[in-house]
Amino acid sequence: MFHSKCHKLLNGIELISVKKDTQIFSIHVGIKVGSLYEKDEERGISHFIEHMLFKGTSKKDNEKLNNQLEALGGEYNAYTDHNCTVYSITALSEEFQNSIELLSDMMKESIFPEEEMKKERDVIISEIRTSRDDIEDYSFKRINEVGFKNSPLKYHTLGTEKHLNSFSRETLLNFYHRYYVPNNCYISIVSSYEHDYVLEIINKYFNDWTSNDFTINSIFQENNTPGIFTSYKSDIEQSTILYLYTFHNLNKHQELALKILNHKLGDSANSILFRKLREERGLAYDVYTSLDTTNCVKSLYLYTAVGEEKVDETIKTIDMCIEDIKKENILFDDSTINLMKKVLKTAVAFTLEDVTDLSNYIFHQMIDGENIFAFIDDMKKLDDVKREDIYNVGRMVLNNPTIHILKNKR
Repeated sequence: MFHSKCHKLLNGIELISVKKDTQIFSIHVGIKVGSLYEKDEERGISHFIEHMLFKGTSKKDNEKLNNQLEALGGEYNAYTDHNCTVYSITALSEEFQNSIELLSDMMKESIFPEEEMKKERDVIISEIRTSRDDIEDYSFKRINEVGFKNSPLKYHTLGTEKHLNSFSRETLLNFYHRYYVPNNCYISIVSSYEHDYVLEIINKYFNDWTSNDFTINSIFQENNTPGIFTSYKSDIEQSTILYLYTFHNLNKHQELALKILNHKLGDSANSILFRKLREERGLAYDVYTSLDTTNCVKSLYLYTAVGEEKVDETIKTIDMCIEDIKKENILFDDSTINLMKKVLKTAVAFTLEDVTDLSNYIFHQMIDGENIFAFIDDMKKLDDVKREDIYNVGRMVLNNPTIHILKNKR
């Protein structure tokens, strides 16, 4: 499907180059630090630093840096995840070297100008307030707050206004210099260039970056807190219902069975929850599940939004669907598993066709220490998943949920 090559630079950077017949390239450069690794007084600092890397370096001020990024004519982006902070560029092949130069400058030479920091703090606070106005975002924030007692998962990646206002320039720079080191850096590149050329260009712009010792904070792994929790918000038309389950004790085979169960439960437009809540009972418009198998996250969410008068009926319906799965009243037959194979193959095909998706996928496999061809193994191992495996994983995971209900404050 593609040819890849792994490299480890002398300063510790891990690089995977993928050679593919394409007129564009995509590069993802990231640091293995995110919200999971932040201390209590650091909530939101990884995300703040992500923003600040676009605000100027020792070589380029904010305007020059962003003009040069725009002049690439492609797409540039960044995001902060639970376990990493990532910067990406996708553009025409002729802009490959320019893109590497820009990203290397940002990673190595960002200076965090005081005036830009003040402005960006206000931008992120606006982002936090916008998130609070969105009942879906707000509901996910609240269920994590009540669903976890000690895990960093209880905190939003954006942090809080209190945390943001407490960060000084020195605080950001200390965090940046501690974790933004080459021996904590991962790079994935998908392009039409030969692997040796890719390595040559990466070395040209990154080999003067000096490695340094650092200590990563340990991650507290926690199961969700069972119970029903209700929050209130003014001037909302719909109530939201969220279920949270965690599954830290599953092996790879069981996780594969859970992926099949998740697809059937709520990850398709013909899912069990969609048909029961929307098609049969007309309770909700928006119904879906979200599964995250990232190390130390391992969470499954069920989300819907309904009229407040329909909350109790909706919860009873969701509980009934879950019990029907555990009691094997809902049939998982060979066609279910065959459909999941087709869904997985389709997802793989989409990823392989899109250089940005492929580069991003490879980056995350690197961060998690997984094989970049794991999707091939998954497709093969689907043949080993039986219906009893799906029922068993349902009985293992779908217990003792955290349930959060958001209602209108009167």
